[in-house]
Amino acid sequence: MAGCVPALLLAWLAAAAAEGPEQAAPPAEPSRVQPMTASNWTLVMEGEWMLKFYAPWCPSCQQTDSEWEAFAKNGETLQISVGKVDVIQEPGLSGRFFVTTLPAFFHAKDGIFRRYRGPGIYEDLQNYILEKKWQSVEPLTGWKSPASLTMSGMAGLFSISGKIWRLHNYFTVTLGTPAWCSYIFFVIATLVFGLFMGLVLVVISECFYVPLPRASSEHCEQGQRPKEAQGAEQLQDAEEEKDDSNEEENKDSLMDDEEEKEDLGDEDEAEDGEEEDNLPGSMDEERSDTKYQGVLKERSVSQEELEPSEAHPANTQEVVEDSLRQRKSQHANKGP
Repeated sequence: MAGCVPALLLAWLAAAAAEGPEQAAPPAEPSRVQPMTASNWTLVMEGEWMLKFYAPWCPSCQQTDSEWEAFAKNGETLQISVGKVDVIQEPGLSGRFFVTTLPAFFHAKDGIFRRYRGPGIYEDLQNYILEKKWQSVEPLTGWKSPASLTMSGMAGLFSISGKIWRLHNYFTVTLGTPAWCSYIFFVIATLVFGLFMGLVLVVISECFYVPLPRASSEHCEQGQRPKEAQGAEQLQDAEEEKDDSNEEENKDSLMDDEEEKEDLGDEDEAEDGEEEDNLPGSMDEERSDTKYQGVLKERSVSQEELEPSEAHPANTQEVVEDSLRQRKSQHANKGP
């Protein structure tokens, strides 16, 4: 027994010596990268930030982890905050930033977001901030901004899809059900949910819709009919007024034509009288005799020709007047 005690003491001392250096090792330095979730993502709206979207199963994301940690340690000197988003745990944030490739990097400055498309290397990231290369990158504005209403809706859709994916994994992995059973479940759930939402919309429309009583509807129809009749009467009155105005215009044009003809006849007679006064008396007598003889002959000829057509006396008078005018013009041209 006495020999066993020193052996136990020696073993204990050896174990203590072996555990001593491990306990004396300094603790691991905490990460300076801040995890971002749906509850604290609004912190990036103030100050300057760099965000990384990653997935635990992504190999390229794992390659940039050390570079991202080194960049976060130097964040105090650069006066910038560094964060990361796990798209598996936070599908809503990936939808808000519309992340389609991994890893994805974003720069935020006072609520203005820009996509960083360079390599996730420490030196490139540091130069991007120090040289302010982000100023030459077009910011995400309008509906593309993560703070916009459209991207908020996109975040909701992505979060719903993430919940469905987790439920599918629970059915297939945890419970061990076949995948086709899970798909049938989601199809039936979608149909039931659609029918339920349609029923809710019908109930809401019935609650807010107030039907009109029959008496009021009949009164409205009766009121509309007189309006239609009045409209038809107004159209008829307008057409009648147009016809009356057209008739008056035609009458006025006819009267104007008749007045112009009378004025022309008076002017011709006045000109003939002046020409006859200028001619000598002897010439007037001889010519007047010849004129009267010619006129009598022409009248006799015209009457003989026009006796069968007695239905147009106005035309015969116009022919006689035209012949007289022609004779007078010829005598006037032969004058001195």
